Amino acid sequence: MANTKQVFLPDIGDFQSVDVIEVLVSPGDRVEPEQSLITLESDKATMEIPAPFGGVVSELKVAVGDRISEGQLIAVLEEAGGAVAPQAPEAPPEPPADAARADQPAAAAPPEAKPAPDADATELKEVHLPDIGDFQDVEIIELLVAPGDQVTEEQSLLTLESEKATMEIPAPFAGEVRELKVEVGQKINQGQLLLLMAVAEPGAKPGAAAADASTDLAQRMEDSAELSPEPTVPTAPRMPVEPARAPGDKLPQPRPVIARPSDAPKGKAHASPAVRRFARELGVDLMQVPGTAAKGRITKEDVQNFVKQALGGAAAPATAAGGPFQLPAVAAVDFSKFGETEEVELGRIKKLSGAHLHRSWLSVPHVTQFDEADVTEVEAFRKGQKAAAEQAGARLTLMPFLIKAVVGCLQTFPQFNASLSPDGQRLILKRYVNIGVAVDTPNGLVVPVLRDADSKGVFEIARELGELSQKARDGKLAPADMQGGCISISSLGGIGGTQFTPIVNAPEVAILGISRADTRPVWDGQGFVPRLIMPFSLSYDHRVIDGAEGVRFTTHLAGLLGDIRRLLL
Repeated sequence: MANTKQVFLPDIGDFQSVDVIEVLVSPGDRVEPEQSLITLESDKATMEIPAPFGGVVSELKVAVGDRISEGQLIAVLEEAGGAVAPQAPEAPPEPPADAARADQPAAAAPPEAKPAPDADATELKEVHLPDIGDFQDVEIIELLVAPGDQVTEEQSLLTLESEKATMEIPAPFAGEVRELKVEVGQKINQGQLLLLMAVAEPGAKPGAAAADASTDLAQRMEDSAELSPEPTVPTAPRMPVEPARAPGDKLPQPRPVIARPSDAPKGKAHASPAVRRFARELGVDLMQVPGTAAKGRITKEDVQNFVKQALGGAAAPATAAGGPFQLPAVAAVDFSKFGETEEVELGRIKKLSGAHLHRSWLSVPHVTQFDEADVTEVEAFRKGQKAAAEQAGARLTLMPFLIKAVVGCLQTFPQFNASLSPDGQRLILKRYVNIGVAVDTPNGLVVPVLRDADSKGVFEIARELGELSQKARDGKLAPADMQGGCISISSLGGIGGTQFTPIVNAPEVAILGISRADTRPVWDGQGFVPRLIMPFSLSYDHRVIDGAEGVRFTTHLAGLLGDIRRLLL
C-alpha cells in the first residue's frame, strides 16, 4: 500500500489568511521535492509553496479563492516510493479475476505490458529553446507543464518575459514530459535545454503505450478520451480542478458560460501573468473567457468584454478590494492612433504595491501637514560622529537621527502608533515601535521594517538600516522583513524637491515624507545667519488623527530635530 503523508502550510512570516490565487497541481500529478504546489498572494507579495517531499498528489485540501494560514492542511501525497506504479498494471486483469486461476495463458498476459517493452516503444528526446530573436537572458515567469504531463504538438510549455514582451514556447512534438531542466525565475538563452520528453516511436504498438501509461495512469485519464469513464484508479477528481475556481467568482449570477478556445493549453487558460492578475481583481474565471489573440491567447480587452457581456446591463460590481466604492472603469484608449507607442510591462513590485496604494488612497481619508525643521546642529553632530560610526561598522546618515526623533514623537503621541480596527470602532494601540523606511530599488519602491527602534542606539540603527537597504536592492527581502511597521518614513531628500504628499501605508495611520534640506538666511533677532532647513510633510488618517494632533506632532518633531539632546529629557 502507498504511504500517504500530509502537506501543511509552512511558516510564511507574519502573513495570516493569505489568498490562494493558483493551484499548480492536481490529484494524480507526480511532484518532486521543492516543486511548487500552490501560489499565495498578500497585499505586498506573491509566493509559491513547495512540496516538502516527492510523491503523487492523492487529494487537494485547498482551492483557488481560499484564505489559509500557517499550519493549514494543503494536500495529501502518496510517497514516490509507495508502490504507486505497480498498482496500474494490476488493474487490467480485474475483469477475468475468477478465471485467472483456471486459465494460465490469460495470467501470462500482464508480463507483456511491463516496462521492458515500454523502453522500446518510446524515445527520450530533448527540447531546447528555439530562436526567439535578439532576446538574451530572458526570464522564465511560468512553467505550464510538469513531469508526467502529456502534451500535444504546439502546446505551450513555459512562458518567458523580457522587458518588452511576454512569449510562450510551444512543444516541437507530442509526448510525455519526463524531466524539467529549468525553473521559474531562471534566465535562459537560445539553444538551452528546457526538458526531456518521451516520444512514441513510429512503429510502437498501442499495447506498449498502454504499458507506459501504467507508471502514471492518472495523467492518461485526462489526456485520453478512450479510457473508461469509471476508472478504478482514484483519479476522477482531476477533471473538476479548474471548475473548482468558480467559488472565487465575484460576478453576479447567473452569467453566460462561454466555452474556452479549443487551441488553448489544457488545464490552464492561455493568458499572460498580467492578464491573470487583472482577471483575479475582477473575479473573472479565465477558463470561461474566449481569447482573440494568436493561438487563443486571452488579452485584457477580452476580459473587459467578457465582464460587459456577463453583466448584461446589471449594476457595476464592487471593487476587487472589497471597499465601499463602485467606480466606473477607465475608458480604453488606442494611443497608437496619435503616434508611435511602446508597451513596457510594469515591474512585479509596482504591480503588487500599486493595488495596495490604490486601496489605501481610496479607503483612508488623507490629510497632509507641512512643516520645516532646522537641522543645522544635528547635521554638524552627524559629521562629527562619522569616523566613530565607521569604526562601529555603520554608515551614518541623517536617517538614523530622523528615526530616533520619530520614536520620541510616537512615545509622546501614542495615537500615531496605532491602527484602526476593521470595523472602524476601536483604536489598537501598539506597545512596540517598528519603523518602515522606504528604499528605492531598480525594481521599484519597497518598505523594509526596522524593528524595536526604541531600544536601539543611533549606530545600531544605522548598521541595521544599511543591511536592510542592501537586501532590498538585491531583491532578497523576505515577506517578514516588510511587515509589522508602526509608521513609515519616505525620504526624497537625496534626489531633490521641496514638499510632497506621501500616501499612508495602511493599516498604519501616518507616514512622514522628508524633502531636500537647503541653507537659508534665518533672522536670529540681531541679524541673518545661515541655517540648514529641512522641509517635511506628515500624511495621516483623519479618522484617527485630527488637525490639532497632526500639528502638535510635526511641531514636536521639528523641535527634536532642532536640538537632538531633547531626546534625553
